Amino acid sequence: MGRRRFSFRQRCFIKDTVVGRPVYSASGEKAGTAGVTIIAHRGASAYFPENTLPSFEAAVELGADMVELDVQLSRDGEVIVFHDATLERCTDGRGRAADHSLKELKRLDAGSWFDSRFAGTRIPTLEEVLSFCRGKIDVNIEIKNEVITAAGGGIEEQCLDIVDRCCLSGRVLFSSFNPLVLRRLRQLNRHVPIAVLYDKSIHGSELPSGITALYEANAFNCGRSELDGTWLVDLREHGIPVNVYTVDDEEEMNRLIGAGVDGIFTNRPDILRKLVGSRRNRTANDRFRQGDKNSRGFA
Repeated sequence: MGRRRFSFRQRCFIKDTVVGRPVYSASGEKAGTAGVTIIAHRGASAYFPENTLPSFEAAVELGADMVELDVQLSRDGEVIVFHDATLERCTDGRGRAADHSLKELKRLDAGSWFDSRFAGTRIPTLEEVLSFCRGKIDVNIEIKNEVITAAGGGIEEQCLDIVDRCCLSGRVLFSSFNPLVLRRLRQLNRHVPIAVLYDKSIHGSELPSGITALYEANAFNCGRSELDGTWLVDLREHGIPVNVYTVDDEEEMNRLIGAGVDGIFTNRPDILRKLVGSRRNRTANDRFRQGDKNSRGFA
């Protein structure tokens, strides 16, 4: 399947909202090749309604390496992509998402709250999003704490099955704040990549290496204000990748890249892509100049 292109209306919206920034990569090269994974938080959610197909499509077009999304269960046990426990903020519905069937949720407008030109945008299922992402971009699936519905739980099994059906095994990183979810994922699949989402109320001052070992996790995700030098040393000593959320400020992005983080969650993947590309070019130029100096030294 080829890359899906935006409609004329969507392209115009990007031009209106991302003024002065390069939207498309002429080379198609991933910014993450410079050493930092660009993770589009709920898609390109600064410019499109979060956790919707237009937002994930935009993340691909804006050069993200990975999209992050949130999943929970509908009343009838379908896995939907939606962040909040309740519907009011991001739809025209009311009440808990888990108290509605998929058919009821699909009737809701999940776009107008963000901008009227996205009226009629629907809440997607996980399978719909992963079908789009296949062959285009990696995915971080965060399983929300609110997983118990009248249909009975089982969200971990369903997510793993959907990933397999969409042929995305090895391209998906699961994460959660919930220790029960993390343990269940590891119990179900010994090899699926898992990231711990740090929660101070659960893990206190324990070092990241101890926390990841507790769940046999592969990576550590934390807020930018939580990461400090002690944690960075611990993570590096144990070879644990660290992904930091959610960063939209360019100065903060630069600081984190300099500190050596592995991934950055951002609502503005275009800014991070441009920044990483600029740093990559500077590094290449520095190497060239150093090589030129060395060659002159041997003349």
